[in-house]
Amino acid sequence: MISHFPLRKFISPEFVFGVGARKLIARYVKNLSARKVLLITDPGVIATGWATEAAAELEAKGISCITFERVTANPRDFEVMDGAHIFKEAQCDMLVAVGGGSPMDCAKGIGIVASNGKHIADYEGIDRILFSCPPLLCIPTTAGSSADVSQFAIINATDQRKKIAIVSKTLVPDAALIDPETLTTLSPELTAHTGMDALVHAVEAYVSTAGSPITDMFALESIRLIGANLRAAALNPSDIELRCRTMLASLDAGLAFSNAGLGAVHAMAHSMGGLLDLPHGECNAILLSGVIDFNFDTVPLRYRNIADAFGIDTKHLSDASVRQRLIDAVLRLNADLGIPERLSTVGVCADDIRSLAANALKDACMATNPRIPAAHEIENLYDRLL
Repeated sequence: MISHFPLRKFISPEFVFGVGARKLIARYVKNLSARKVLLITDPGVIATGWATEAAAELEAKGISCITFERVTANPRDFEVMDGAHIFKEAQCDMLVAVGGGSPMDCAKGIGIVASNGKHIADYEGIDRILFSCPPLLCIPTTAGSSADVSQFAIINATDQRKKIAIVSKTLVPDAALIDPETLTTLSPELTAHTGMDALVHAVEAYVSTAGSPITDMFALESIRLIGANLRAAALNPSDIELRCRTMLASLDAGLAFSNAGLGAVHAMAHSMGGLLDLPHGECNAILLSGVIDFNFDTVPLRYRNIADAFGIDTKHLSDASVRQRLIDAVLRLNADLGIPERLSTVGVCADDIRSLAANALKDACMATNPRIPAAHEIENLYDRLL
């Protein structure tokens, strides 16, 4: 019998995973024939020493390196444009990103502009990039964004006060050096926010309309790892075994969502981050329970499998009971991690809801949500979580 699985494309960069992976930076840069590197990072990563170490490794091997650290938590379009200008003026031929999602997304944006010209906002959407970007190597220092393996870049369009999603296989890095040791300098708060971002990546990839048996495998394993290890990792930052497990969870989630897409949680979180400049992972964490409730009846078996992976015994439970236990488990995890339950706690107010919903509906991530919402349904979701 011929299988009726739909055709699906799967893309990922070459990556090295494990303690010490970051120290291969010079070898990989030389393998990509680079002579002058623009290293993109942020002040927080500079303070940890990881970016300085990376630059020193390159300089020690005779590779010229310029550091660009003017990247904020939600990378702005003007930061991308500044970085692209420096890249071209200094005649760099490769990008290296050391940091979390912000430096990696900014690096992707710099690559787009350096190769294609125009303003970064002109590339919003799917497959709008005509020319290949310069080589990109990523060294992630958080276990959450998975920008090191994804074809997504999220940039804050400041004039429009919204985040734009840029999706293209040209944004998949050439290589990623994924070293759990970099997580040992991560604060409990950032561990929580980035870990919940990874959980949402995995959950949304698993219920996405563009998923496949391949992405399902990575998504469910990521959910299992996060459910079993995130609390302990936040409490024990120096425990390298816990850091390995959460970094692996982030990698699995990235491989899943980069190929399956995301959903309403991310669309709504991007809107909040663009309008109010809020932490992305925290927004995702607060929104997750409401979106599970909204989507559940469309794909109840999918959410049952998610609950199983999350450690909930669903045997003999009705769908209604599974829904409630999964929602309760998410709320309990947020509470244990110090993440608030209500959007009002992080600064969202009722007057914001109409604008937030309008931008969320236009976000590329909404296209693969299992239930396509109307504007009033997204407004109601925001309102219920307020």
